[in-house]
Amino acid sequence: MLNGSSHSHPAVMAAHTPEAVRARLRASPSHSYLRDLVYGAVDGTVTTFAVVSGVAGANLPERVVLVLGLANVLGDGFSMAVGNFLATRAEGQLVQRARRTEERHIAAVPAGEREEVRQIYAAKGFCGEDLERAVDLITSDRGRWLETMLREELGLASAGPSPGRAALATFAAFIVAGIVPLVAFAYDLAGGLPHINPFPWSVSMAAAVFFAIGALKARFVEQRWYRGGVEVLGVGGGAALLAYGVGVLLRNVGVTA
Repeated sequence: MLNGSSHSHPAVMAAHTPEAVRARLRASPSHSYLRDLVYGAVDGTVTTFAVVSGVAGANLPERVVLVLGLANVLGDGFSMAVGNFLATRAEGQLVQRARRTEERHIAAVPAGEREEVRQIYAAKGFCGEDLERAVDLITSDRGRWLETMLREELGLASAGPSPGRAALATFAAFIVAGIVPLVAFAYDLAGGLPHINPFPWSVSMAAAVFFAIGALKARFVEQRWYRGGVEVLGVGGGAALLAYGVGVLLRNVGVTA
């Protein structure tokens, strides 16, 4: 149902004409990969900057920062992408297993499965002849029946995101965001920052990436952009402080020894 404010948005009204609704519902469902992008970008920046902070805290050479940082970007990024691929595929396999189970149940005990549909829709407020008509309509088509059981009884979506696209989104975001904290060190080794400590520059760049990730994420989840930025900045900054503290501790231990 459209509220009064919707009338001031022609695009919203146009998207809810009978033709537009029919076309949208007939189209294949689209899946958002925002979670994979945010997950990869945040983890890429956090883990790489944690390496930078730890090495800087231990006062190790800048080349060590680049070696460990690049190894983290490529190795951990690939590991995360593969893990996301396997997890997303496992979710799809879970749905397929549940579908096969429901198919067997419908074939073996159709009366019992009809009763499940009846009780599901009775809990939604259907009763009497309306309830029986709903049960008859749903169970008259095997595909519709299966989809109803997956969604209403088991809480599963019939179609999920592509494992390959989810993995690619995670890997790409990890690489792009994770490389940023290393730029200052690479530039310094190339002679671009003579007599200047690259670590504060790396801190500033990583902080900017953290904030940007949160601000961009906020656009898609109806959150204030600055709150989203501060939220991710706090998470990333906390991880960096822990890593820096470990580096300082290990450096002191080495000096004491």
